[in-house]
Amino acid sequence: MAVKSFIGRRTRARLDLQSVDKKIKVSDYMTRNIVTFHPEQYLVEVIQTLLQKNISGGPVVNDENKLVGIISEGDCLKEISDCRYHNYPMENIKVKDHMIKRVETIDGDMNVLDATNKFLETRHRRFPIVENGKLVGLISQRDVLNAAMRLKEQKIDW
Repeated sequence: MAVKSFIGRRTRARLDLQSVDKKIKVSDYMTRNIVTFHPEQYLVEVIQTLLQKNISGGPVVNDENKLVGIISEGDCLKEISDCRYHNYPMENIKVKDHMIKRVETIDGDMNVLDATNKFLETRHRRFPIVENGKLVGLISQRDVLNAAMRLKEQKIDW
């Protein structure tokens, strides 16, 4: 049996991508209520906080809320291993001695899609967002996934 008429494949109306790009900024999806750590804090306290809050790391800020480093589960695991190997107690170890001091940040005005690429290129799990030298937010891979699902619900094509 032959087809009498064929209109063709139906497609959704395309959105103006430039206007969509402006709507999906990192600052709209970043976490603002951040668990932070202090350089003088003991590593044992950090581990307890990571476990209690169910997070994998966080930014280290000074008294003026300026970003000075980042500490992760991996940093803590390395120190646990070193303590066991060298047979010294972990109670006196401070964050400042084991945090990553060269922290890569991203701009809050960056497009979430560009942040996705940055995650893939660097293999980082989180990026702090700094404005005027002060920490204002944090975007994680999970935040980007949440953004993707919210955009999908709004029927916005990536």
